[in-house]
Amino acid sequence: MTTRAAITGIHAHVPDYVLTNAELERMVETNDEWIITRTGIKERRILKGEGMGTSHMAAKAVEGLLEKTNTKPEEVDLVICATTTPDFVFPATANLICDMVGIRNVGSFDIQAACSGFVYALTIGTQFIETGKYQKVIVVGADKMSAIVDYTDRTTCVLFGDGAGAVMLEPNTEGYGVLDSILRSDGVGQHHLFQKAGGSRYPATHETVEKRWHYAYQDGPSVFKFAVKNMADVSAEIMERNNLKGEDVAWLVPHQANKRIIDATANRMGIDASKVMLNIQHYGNTTAATIPLCLYDYQSQLKKGDNLVLAAFGGGFTWGAVYVKWAF
Repeated sequence: MTTRAAITGIHAHVPDYVLTNAELERMVETNDEWIITRTGIKERRILKGEGMGTSHMAAKAVEGLLEKTNTKPEEVDLVICATTTPDFVFPATANLICDMVGIRNVGSFDIQAACSGFVYALTIGTQFIETGKYQKVIVVGADKMSAIVDYTDRTTCVLFGDGAGAVMLEPNTEGYGVLDSILRSDGVGQHHLFQKAGGSRYPATHETVEKRWHYAYQDGPSVFKFAVKNMADVSAEIMERNNLKGEDVAWLVPHQANKRIIDATANRMGIDASKVMLNIQHYGNTTAATIPLCLYDYQSQLKKGDNLVLAAFGGGFTWGAVYVKWAF
């Protein structure tokens, strides 16, 4: 029998602090109506506290996942963390997560594909299960975007929030799990959505700080145009490859960047709005965490055998889609 990598558990964590549109109105020149009309966001969660990083949210998500799946830390074979905001340049945030939750002597690493990170990480984790190499793989999507957002820039500060989500992957021979995936990238988008300084090209200096190069920069119109086309295209492509029509898909699980992008993707796929997972109004864009946060919020509505299409688009540019048949 063909071995698939099935999602057997899902858990998530968001910080307690809620940053509302009303509070942002007092920080920058914007208003609630403008934000909701253009993005669909009403509030977002922000991680507060000195020395608190992405790993702290991710560890909470993994702890909950281990408990829900009745998994002991020593039973885990591999941990993959998708993040754009690692705690440090090194060690990997995945290493820190393992240490926090008591997972020892296993492989763990980060992958960086911006907002497409979870789709990429899920695809990578799937390979280890399908080959028989590992039996339990944890895939985490987590970001503390508030750490790199300029709260004087109204074009970006209204968009992002903090959060983490994690899934367990295990072998399945009953036809459930990850059935197909498509990953894409195009470096032409590198200057439209990026953080200019902090890497090896422009290490931190007084000049880079003064120029505010350590914050996320986005050319909104260019990103929107590219995202609408490519996220919709790759979602339609994965449906065509698997002979799926709109009525065959139980849920579209889209990256939560902008409601207009989500609506355009659903329309291209022929999927009714009632079958689109949407929580951007509560969390904003949590980058690599958006898709697992959606799965967590909607898990009570998922049924065994449901066809899910996960789709994302991120800076760089990166984009991709995954076809999942829900296993529980």
